[in-house]
Amino acid sequence: MNRRKKGIQILKARVKKANAKLSTQTKPKYISKAQRARLDTGAIEHAPVTVETQI
Repeated sequence: MNRRKKGIQILKARVKKANAKLSTQTKPKYISKAQRARLDTGAIEHAPVTVETQI
């Protein structure tokens, strides 16, 4: 690889990293499988119980 191409490649990589940092799009925070299970059981326990009656 010649010097010019290598220099351009390095500069493009820097610009790409800078743009990634400035980007406002972020991934949602990772929630582990155990944490999801805990949240699901907590939601079930605290969910209001509704009973439908037929008249």
